Amino acid sequence: MRSSNLLLKTITPFCLQKTLLVFSLLFIAYLIFSSNPSLSPFHAHLPRHTRRAFPLSRRHILFVIGSSSGSFAARRPYLRLWYSPNTTRAFAFLDRPPSPSSDGLLPPTVISQDTSAFPYSFKGGFRSAIRLARIAKEIVELREPDVRWFIFGDDDTVFFVDNLVKVLSKYDHTRWYYIGSNSESYYQNAKNSFEMAFGGGGFAISSSLAIVLARVLDSCLLRYGHLYGSDSRIFSCVAELGVGLTHEPGFHQVDMRGNLFGLLTAHPLAPLLSLHHLDKVDPIFPKLNRSDSMKHLFAAVKVDPLRILQQCVCYDRSNLLTVSISWGYAIQVIKGNELLPDLLSLQRTFTSWRRGMNSDLSRYMYSLRDYPRDVCKRPATFFLESILSDHHVVQTTYSRQYPDTCVRDNSVKNLRKITAFSRKLEPDIEQLKAPRRQCCDILRTINGSMHVNIRQCGPTELIAIHP
Repeated sequence: MRSSNLLLKTITPFCLQKTLLVFSLLFIAYLIFSSNPSLSPFHAHLPRHTRRAFPLSRRHILFVIGSSSGSFAARRPYLRLWYSPNTTRAFAFLDRPPSPSSDGLLPPTVISQDTSAFPYSFKGGFRSAIRLARIAKEIVELREPDVRWFIFGDDDTVFFVDNLVKVLSKYDHTRWYYIGSNSESYYQNAKNSFEMAFGGGGFAISSSLAIVLARVLDSCLLRYGHLYGSDSRIFSCVAELGVGLTHEPGFHQVDMRGNLFGLLTAHPLAPLLSLHHLDKVDPIFPKLNRSDSMKHLFAAVKVDPLRILQQCVCYDRSNLLTVSISWGYAIQVIKGNELLPDLLSLQRTFTSWRRGMNSDLSRYMYSLRDYPRDVCKRPATFFLESILSDHHVVQTTYSRQYPDTCVRDNSVKNLRKITAFSRKLEPDIEQLKAPRRQCCDILRTINGSMHVNIRQCGPTELIAIHP
């Protein structure tokens, strides 16, 4: 009895107040961290070597492909280009089982769950948008092990897997990332959002964000029945979680039609990550169909993936020529001194995605320059013919595809082939964060064959013609 009285005397009002304050703070912390696991002290203070024990590799990336039983078979040629059952992890989500096939070179299929309970009110749209959005939840529920990144795309999206591995290595998958790019069409972005990753071009979601997104996605689908597509639903839900888009310009929605030459020969200074809508554009190489054109491009991709489409420019002072190389695809030779900034804009070889769109609405997210109707006013163009490589040097040869009956300077008219020499492009992560365009030198031109060397620029070297 005396000890209990002593204890009561010891607990003063000040001590009691202090004790209650401590318990209150602990309770508030419990509520915050239990409602958002990504904020838990355990997660935040894991040693870095525990969170990222090994460098990112193909096995850490899971591709999630939105498809249907009707389109899956037709899109096989595109899927086979980038998917490898031995090295690539992917699932294709379909509305119902596909036709039986023994093709082991395609991703395994998953039948989507029923989404009939969710509202869809966009006039003229397709309810399949709900099913395709909800695969962001269903893929997480499959509980695939050791996934750091989920890549979402369509069955006609061609991915460049090694480049995705390299680019995503810049980011920490334990943080919430939503990575992608806009449409090429200003109209499409204005209609949807400039901060939305377009799904056909593909986008990446870190595993930590994907887990949280899966928990809340159904509630978002109930709120956004008025939207058109699956990507707009994902964007809206990610935005509600407070996450913004991290832009990577290598994702390409390809909201354009016709000839992609202008886009491909002035690619951003960033690795090529995806191409979409290839059924809606012309074959990218002359004399080849769409499927064979992409196979031809991938011959270069397999040798030096990070260099594909990277543009470099060199000058022939003696003949006053400008040579613009889009590696692995095409080379353009121009008579005269073309300044580099002018060559970075896209030649308008393509047409609007929306047929019949007037000129006020057919604006693009790029600086554009005219592509002359008169072929004799265009640069002399050479397309990839062959590629050879050893451990040190890669040799690509480009040949003139069209007979040239134009009146040109002999230094251009007599050219038949161009051979470019380079080393495999292997930038480290810091170089990827701050990329720099490479330089090139014209070594010699003999009997209609030009030889060019691609290399790193010197510390203060300018890409310009010098007197």
